[in-house]
Amino acid sequence: MSDPHGAGVVPIAGYEHVYSGKVRDVYAPIDPVTGEVHGDRLLLVASDRISAFDFALSPAIPDKGAVLTQLSLWWFEQLADLVPNHIVSTDVPDEVTGRAVLVRRLEMLPVECVARAYLTGGGLREYRADGHVSGVRLPEGLTDGSRLPVPVFTPSTKAPKGEHDQPMSYAQVESAIGPRLAERARDLTVAILARGNEIASERGILIADTKVEFGVDEGDLVLADEVLTPDSSRFWPADQWEPGHPQPSFDKEFVREWLTSPASGWDKDSGEAPPTLPEEVVERTRAKYVEAYERLTGRTF
Repeated sequence: MSDPHGAGVVPIAGYEHVYSGKVRDVYAPIDPVTGEVHGDRLLLVASDRISAFDFALSPAIPDKGAVLTQLSLWWFEQLADLVPNHIVSTDVPDEVTGRAVLVRRLEMLPVECVARAYLTGGGLREYRADGHVSGVRLPEGLTDGSRLPVPVFTPSTKAPKGEHDQPMSYAQVESAIGPRLAERARDLTVAILARGNEIASERGILIADTKVEFGVDEGDLVLADEVLTPDSSRFWPADQWEPGHPQPSFDKEFVREWLTSPASGWDKDSGEAPPTLPEEVVERTRAKYVEAYERLTGRTF
């Protein structure tokens, strides 16, 4: 597991460390009799690490891993009639209880599946350039925070570590994974965002956009990784929504805003690593993640 503050990866008895991303650590179970690694299961551990602008930041956000894991589990239940998911069990080693799940090992799609219900962020930058987002033509006159007439599928590449994802057209997605899976990925991504907003809007939250991960099992798509969390989605307070400028948020947009503010003294185009997050930013980010979890699920964290 990672230590509570999201630093280095340490061994877990009965598991082999496979991979660490910016936020997650992945392990494979070892058969206690043969000593061989199971090829069909993985232990997915959410650390407290936080990333922005393709950098892992320091320090970590306390309890973030547990919030993301528990919120994803809650959403998997809300989406169960739309799409199967990769969860096998929440019975995991004690040292990662609450922030880890045992999952099916899947062949992952080589596409970042993104859907947008509102225009902001990278989608807004694309739109301002030529009126399109990932090849989708949008109406004229939209501004930062505008609600789109219908949610749109705006996929991107999965860039190698250290590089930026690039927008993909739907034709490029078809070329990468075939027409049948492309159509399924598009329809499911949009349906997940629509269902998410249907539920979240009753709880005072707008989900501006989201990124979902799919794997392939027996020829069909399975929802994997996390879903509709503050790390993979933009959450806005519905009562403060006002197009024309950046919106207040419950997600790591708060961290991005601090990093790009004069207070941080950091230039995101410099290629240099971002500065250490101040204690106040860490505390407020934790509070935003917990508030999003509690508002959506109705549970106390």
